[in-house]
Amino acid sequence: MDYFPFFVKLSQKPCLVIGAGNCAARKIELLLRADAKITVIAREINPHVAQFKNITLIQKDVEARDLDGFKFVISATDNEQTNQFVSDCAKERGILVNVVDNPPLCDFIFPAIVDRAPLTIAVSSGGASPVLARFLRAKIETLIPPTYGTLAQLAEKFRENVKQKITRPAQRRIFWENILQGRIAELVFSGQKEAAENELLQAIEQEEPQKNNGEVYLIGAGPGAADLLTFRALRLMQQADVIVYDRLVSAEILDLARRDSDKIYVGKERSNHSVPQDEINALLVKLAKEGKRVARLKGGDPFIFGRGGEEIETLMQQGVAFQVVPGITAATGCASYAGIPLTHRDYAQSCIFVTGHLKDHSINLNWTQLAAPNQTVVIYMGLVGLEKICESLIEHGSSPDLPMAVVEQGTTANQRVLTGTLSTLPARLKNETVKPPTLIIIGEVVKLQEKLHWFKN
Repeated sequence: MDYFPFFVKLSQKPCLVIGAGNCAARKIELLLRADAKITVIAREINPHVAQFKNITLIQKDVEARDLDGFKFVISATDNEQTNQFVSDCAKERGILVNVVDNPPLCDFIFPAIVDRAPLTIAVSSGGASPVLARFLRAKIETLIPPTYGTLAQLAEKFRENVKQKITRPAQRRIFWENILQGRIAELVFSGQKEAAENELLQAIEQEEPQKNNGEVYLIGAGPGAADLLTFRALRLMQQADVIVYDRLVSAEILDLARRDSDKIYVGKERSNHSVPQDEINALLVKLAKEGKRVARLKGGDPFIFGRGGEEIETLMQQGVAFQVVPGITAATGCASYAGIPLTHRDYAQSCIFVTGHLKDHSINLNWTQLAAPNQTVVIYMGLVGLEKICESLIEHGSSPDLPMAVVEQGTTANQRVLTGTLSTLPARLKNETVKPPTLIIIGEVVKLQEKLHWFKN
């Protein structure tokens, strides 16, 4: 171990920074977050540094006596002689010194920091590869959302209560382990801080965490690409006991779930529902009441043609705890990957999402509204009724030359974008083999696709 990691409380401690360029500015920003009392000495003051408040700026060359009285010093100049001088003077005085990007002159180095105050995580390569340390920090950022800081604050607030109630250290450790990875933690993560505090108070009185009655995570799995999942979706998938998933959830996304979780397929295709919706609702209730954590994975976003509202109605009626995790809906995901902006100042000032078939399998839509100009119409599940859709729009005033696109398996390696007009695209698709999932985009914005498409698969 070349560097021993420890954390120092710098609040109102005197810290000296030599240099006032961009590199120095970054170090000053970190020190300000730690409430340090900062003095900056430099021959030239960068405007970025000059705008900082609550620091002392001294414009001059550094002298040995300038270091007197400081706890530690940072030299952030591009002058090697100055950096060597500052390092030598600091070491003569027993002051800890950091010289930016020069480990041999340093007593300490700055790690890559994940700030979840009061929780702080530091990653260091000992100066060998700062870029690698930043990569690892980015990975940690994805695994530890900001709400872990709130969880740490909750533990801090009730630490003494627990200590007084549960006197045996081993028993206290088990108590906190259960709290920090159970239902109370999930309440914090979902923003229900008051409910978390109330349940923690009850747990302290009982000297054990509340019984886990199970929970359902209604998760939007996005339009197809696995790396479009949200951080929260990934975290909940990796702790769920059971995964209940739809047809539009890809194998790559399922691979991100907990390895030993049970996986139950409840996919639906047009006119072929492997599991009716009522049975899916009942299944979610049953699994949760067995004490299981259930990840209900839905393609896109659960509240945009995903029947998420129907499912949580049942969960609420049955008193089952749940969370809803939004996902990137197919409209935004597929349009972005196809290079078709859904709104544009010159072409479309509004956007409408509709489904291509209703609950009774009809295509009885408000055609007058959909045929209005200067808007984009996005149609989910409309491939089978495409010809009827185009005919109805033309009948209600849309130009036969209005551009439209069909995006097949959007955001994935198999994405294909077929473009045409209301009058030409249905005929073109008769000569193509198009496989769901598909999304239909209608409007003048489709004209931009040829120029703006960027996704190469």
